Amino acid sequence: MAPGEGPAAYAAPVQNGEVRVPVDEGVELRGILHVPQGAAGVVVLARGHGSSRRGARDLTVARLLQAEGLATLAVDLLTAAEEEAWRERDLRFNVGLFAGRLASVARWLRRAPRTSGLRVGYLGSYTGAGAALAAAALRPESVDAVVCRGGRLAMSSTVLSRVRAPTLLIVGGDDTAALEPHRRAFAALKAEKRMEIIPGATHRFEEPGAQAQMVEFAGLWFLQHLSAPRWETQPESHALGV
Repeated sequence: MAPGEGPAAYAAPVQNGEVRVPVDEGVELRGILHVPQGAAGVVVLARGHGSSRRGARDLTVARLLQAEGLATLAVDLLTAAEEEAWRERDLRFNVGLFAGRLASVARWLRRAPRTSGLRVGYLGSYTGAGAALAAAALRPESVDAVVCRGGRLAMSSTVLSRVRAPTLLIVGGDDTAALEPHRRAFAALKAEKRMEIIPGATHRFEEPGAQAQMVEFAGLWFLQHLSAPRWETQPESHALGV
């Protein structure tokens, strides 16, 4: 199944718009929620610092996932004030902060009227990739599938071993700084897992065809695991793609 070739019912998302997600007392995160009719699940797009909800690359990925019948929430894990102050407060790489907020976003999605019946997936990139895995370890009951596309995966094997949701790691074959950390993270994961290496791609997947291939891998993973019974009942499957 190629991105953009899903059923016609998914072509025009409905119930879309800006949302504010409460995550801590007095803290709300900004996001853009799209819920196609008959959505198979909802995917949270997060990349840590920087605007996930307004970034052109993130919005393109969101549209491709929507075309496959998945709801999307592109969310900023920092508030506007925190984005302005990140240089002084070094918030860019605060994986613990992002993980807690991502888990709170998933909890909100499970309670919100438009998404309460949908299983939840995380799609993390950059610092958001590590945050997605940390959130899955912190609150395993809140997420049903995880995809990390590149990003910072330097975390302890103890944390990774607590991830229970099916997890897909996607990394560029020419992203030399990320390949070995991804292999180590893959080895430490105990849940159902797969790793896809996209030949010739670097960390932004900007090369011709790389982003479409990345989204196809992610979309298939989410459709498989967000439409299926929860992962507690799934047999383990370990694979390494190239």
